[in-house]
Amino acid sequence: MEDEKLNQVVEPKKKSTSKVQAKSSTAKKTSISNKASTSAAKKSFASAKKVTSEASNKSTSIKKTTTAKKSIPLKNEEKDSMQKVNVEEIKNEQTNSTIGNLANAYSEEKKEEVILSASLESSEHEITGNNSVNEVEAKEDVVFNAEKQERRQKALKIVGQIVIYIFLIIFAVIVLFPFYFMIISSLKTEAEYNQSIPTLWVTMSAPQWQNYIECLNYNGYNLGRYMLNTVIVGVVSTILSLVLTILSAYAFARLKFKGRDALFGLLLGTMMIPGELFTITNYATVYSFNWINTYTVLIVPFLVSVFYIYLLRQNFKQIPDQLYYAAKVDGTSDFKYLWKVMIPLAAPSIVSITILKLMGSWNSYLWPQLVCTDKNMLLITNGLRSAFSDSSSGMTNYPLQMAACFVVSIPLFIVFICFRKYIMKGVSKSGIKG
Repeated sequence: MEDEKLNQVVEPKKKSTSKVQAKSSTAKKTSISNKASTSAAKKSFASAKKVTSEASNKSTSIKKTTTAKKSIPLKNEEKDSMQKVNVEEIKNEQTNSTIGNLANAYSEEKKEEVILSASLESSEHEITGNNSVNEVEAKEDVVFNAEKQERRQKALKIVGQIVIYIFLIIFAVIVLFPFYFMIISSLKTEAEYNQSIPTLWVTMSAPQWQNYIECLNYNGYNLGRYMLNTVIVGVVSTILSLVLTILSAYAFARLKFKGRDALFGLLLGTMMIPGELFTITNYATVYSFNWINTYTVLIVPFLVSVFYIYLLRQNFKQIPDQLYYAAKVDGTSDFKYLWKVMIPLAAPSIVSITILKLMGSWNSYLWPQLVCTDKNMLLITNGLRSAFSDSSSGMTNYPLQMAACFVVSIPLFIVFICFRKYIMKGVSKSGIKG
């Protein structure tokens, strides 16, 4: 009976060991194909360890029972215990062999995993290397395209600047050539100037510097007197015109009265009328006032300029109204506000108006020729036209006339060079509101 019991105990354990071996073999086969078999091998290895632990526990319990039964002097029991021990030893050997097989399978699986991971890493390195190479090439392409675009832009910029400078040089030559020809002609003799083919430099004789001295008093005409008349008329008319322009622009820009905008629009409408149409009515007026051959007739008729009023009004409109209201709250009068606030802020426009008015008075020709019959009341432009003409022969001494033109132009050149930035600034700011 005891043998049968032992067989009943051993057989299920053998079955379990065979199952473990089967599981280990299947795990070994599947571990080569994919990583999922490693988990099954680990599970089977754990179950095998459990089985061996149970077997070892049972063997220890059997040994204890056998040692306890050795004290009983029964031969049959000793035989049974010996058989049980042999069975347990066989069982332990089988389990150890299965564990060894499983361990080998697990180690082989580990090796395969290491090989697979190494191959994956190498492939990843190759992929990353290829990607890095592609990225480097892409960056190099981008840098090359950017440099190419930059070089193209620089080339276009250089070409554009060359075209602009060529355009400016051509027009500068066109503008400056008359002045150059005037200076060269002023240094020539009358015979050289009257040649059929004009020259661009002095060729026949030495430069005639004495022409600049002779031109000041030639043929009974005193160019110094004409210059003095021009300075008096230019300065006085410029000052009075500035006063009228500033007061009118302030009234149209800041003061509020009925019909302000309509009156200003009417003044702007007079700009559409040609200036020559006013010449007849102005002459009739000054003749009735008996102003002929006086400084008054050269100054008063052209004191008011609608264009200058419009220019300064637009500049005054840029100054915020809050300054005016704050000044009125403090008890400041309109005249004081105009003198302390408006005029300093509109200084560029006022300077430009001053220069433009002075140049207009300096270059005036038609009106002085019409209202001044006295030779001593003429302006410099009238003297330049008539002083160097020979009434008997009708010939004009052009070298002396060119020298006189150059002398007369020097003050205007100096004024324009010194104040040109104020002219540009004043004109540009006056066209902007806000």
